[in-house]
Amino acid sequence: MTNVPQNLSLGVFFAVGTSLVMSIAAALIKYTSALVSIETIVFAQYLICVSVMLPWLARKGLGELKTDRPWLHLIRGLSGWACFYCYYLALNYVPLVDAALLRNSAPLCVPVLLLLWKGIRIPALRWLPIFIGLAGVLLILKPGSDGLSFWHLVGFGSAISLAGSMVTTRFLTQTEPNNRIIFYYFAISTVTAAPLALLNWQPVPSDAWLPLLLIGLSIWLVMWLYTQAYRYAKASVISPLNYLGVVFTGFWGWVFWDQIPDNLAVIGTLLVFTGGLLAVFLGKEKTTSKPDTRQARS
Repeated sequence: MTNVPQNLSLGVFFAVGTSLVMSIAAALIKYTSALVSIETIVFAQYLICVSVMLPWLARKGLGELKTDRPWLHLIRGLSGWACFYCYYLALNYVPLVDAALLRNSAPLCVPVLLLLWKGIRIPALRWLPIFIGLAGVLLILKPGSDGLSFWHLVGFGSAISLAGSMVTTRFLTQTEPNNRIIFYYFAISTVTAAPLALLNWQPVPSDAWLPLLLIGLSIWLVMWLYTQAYRYAKASVISPLNYLGVVFTGFWGWVFWDQIPDNLAVIGTLLVFTGGLLAVFLGKEKTTSKPDTRQARS
């Protein structure tokens, strides 16, 4: 299969859509976590997502699942599950925007992961939007003001695992069709989430069924948008745009939980936007370095 042509505009569109839908899902999860366990939410969302994919599988047949990259699918599935599990745990114990900020610091981990795993180096200038975004994250989190709890570290665990998902998604989209990638991710994550859901099982109240359904459908949409984004643009270009999810999530926190940002948080938000826009601008610059060629072949 030939590589998909790069299209930065489409990549950006899908990345922003991913951040917006994920922020809506985060608000739903924070609400639902008061009704059922986090483990139940994670399992339910993946079970719903797999169910959504079954008509596609029935139409295409099991042959559509044949792949030459099973281990890459496995790594992507496990890292994606770990990201959501850590994120949901953090949402339950720290403010909504804090959890979102920690999860969306994943772009800081992407270049390091690419370097350690594939030996891929991104152009030095591409680090600038990453560090601008980090500065915004630090201003909003204000580490040291009240101290960072253990659950903040769990939240950062979601960033590390999300970085793994970002990188493997980018590699997979070079040779694998979109629906195959998504199906393997949901199937692997469902199997992984099942034991913890059983160990922490509790009756699901009737008023939790609709939120659980909406969470599952929104996560399916997030994964579709997310995979499309990395199909059309490099991880080092698109990943900083995940910072926009912090802004969207902060908005829901303000609307539903009266979490009003202070002046430092506002400045931090502006830096997040600046970093994202700068990432897009720098992404338009053509690079001829060896690392990009190696990434395309991966």
